[in-house]
Amino acid sequence: MLAKRSYWLILLLLLLGLVLVACGGNDAEPAAEEPAQEEAAAPAVGEADCASADVLCVGLVTDVGEIDDKSFNQSAWEGAKRAEAELGAQVDFIETKDAKDYGANIGLFAENGYDIIVTVGFGMGEATAIAAAEYPDIDFIGVDQFQAWMFDDDTSNDFTNLTGLIFPEDKSGFMAGALAGMLTESGTIAAVLGTDLVPPVVAFKEGYEAGALYVKPDVNFISTYHPGGLDVAFTDPEWGASTAKQAIDQGADVIFGAGGKTGNGALIEVAGNEGLFCIGVDTDQWETVPEAHPCLVSSAMKLITPGVFDLVKASADGAFPAGNFLGEVGLAPFHDLDGQVSGEIKAKLEEIDAGLRDGSIETGYSPG
Repeated sequence: MLAKRSYWLILLLLLLGLVLVACGGNDAEPAAEEPAQEEAAAPAVGEADCASADVLCVGLVTDVGEIDDKSFNQSAWEGAKRAEAELGAQVDFIETKDAKDYGANIGLFAENGYDIIVTVGFGMGEATAIAAAEYPDIDFIGVDQFQAWMFDDDTSNDFTNLTGLIFPEDKSGFMAGALAGMLTESGTIAAVLGTDLVPPVVAFKEGYEAGALYVKPDVNFISTYHPGGLDVAFTDPEWGASTAKQAIDQGADVIFGAGGKTGNGALIEVAGNEGLFCIGVDTDQWETVPEAHPCLVSSAMKLITPGVFDLVKASADGAFPAGNFLGEVGLAPFHDLDGQVSGEIKAKLEEIDAGLRDGSIETGYSPG
C-alpha cells in the first residue's frame, strides 16, 4: 500500500514539474530563427513621383543579360547612375530575360511616367521605335541602335524623341587590331565574337582585322562568331573560353574578346596561359574583369557611359538631339602590361589614332 502511495506521489510530482516548465516558457527567450536569405531588390519602378515636373526619372532596359555583365549593359547603367549623382535623377533598371519581353519592359517605365528611357542593344531597336511613337512625351535613347529613318524620303515616321547612341566600332577595332599585329610573335591573332546578327560586332571584327593588316600584312586570323542568336550569343562564357582555347591551340598569341560575357570567357581563358595577350571590348575591362589581368593589355572602348550621360543631360536641358548621336571610341590604358608595350608601338598607335580621326586612314568597313 505504501509502495502504491509512493508511486502516485512521484507521478504527481513529475506532472507538476512538466506544467511548471510549460508555464515558464512564456518568460524564456525564443529560439533564434535561421536568418532568411536576403533576396536581390527588384527595380523600384514607379516608386518615385515621376509625374512631377521636379523629378527626373530615367529607366534603363537591358538587352538579354544582366546589368552587371562587366561590359555593355553595365557601361550604359553607369551612365544612368552618373545622371543620378550629377543631375539628381531617379534611376532604375529592368533586366530583360527574353527578347519577347522588350516591349513589355519598356512599357513598365513608360506607364509609370518616366521622362527618359534608355534601351541597350541593337536587338531592342524595333521595340524602342514602337514605344517612341506610342509615347511622344518620353525621350528614348537607343544604345547601339542606328536610326535609319533619318535617311528615308518618307518623313511621316520621323521622331523628335528618339536618338540612337552609335559608335564607330570599326575605328576602335582597328586600333585593337593594330596593337595585336604589333604584339604578336607567332603571327597569328584571334577574335572571339558575339553574333554577326549585330552590326557593331561585325564592325569590331572587320576593323580589328584591317588594323592588324595595316601594321602586319602577313598576319593570320582566327575570327569566330558565336553560332547562336541574340538570346545566347552574349551570355555564353563557356563557349567563349573553349573557342579561345582552340585558337590558342592553333597558335594565336593575341586574342580579342568582343561579345559581353561570351567575350569575357575568352579573356579569362587566355589569362590562364602564360605569355599571351588579350584585348577586351566596350569598356576598360581592366576595371571589370580582374581575372583577365595577367593578359589584358588594353580594351577597344566604346565610351558608352559618357554617351548615355550626355544624352540624358541633353534631354533634361530641353536640347535632346533626334536621330543619331555619335559617341567616342578609343583604346584603354595598358595598366600593368604597359612595360610590355614598347615606345615604338605607342608612337605608332598615336599616329594611327590621329589618322583615323582626320580621315587619312580608313578602316575599309562599310555597313551592310
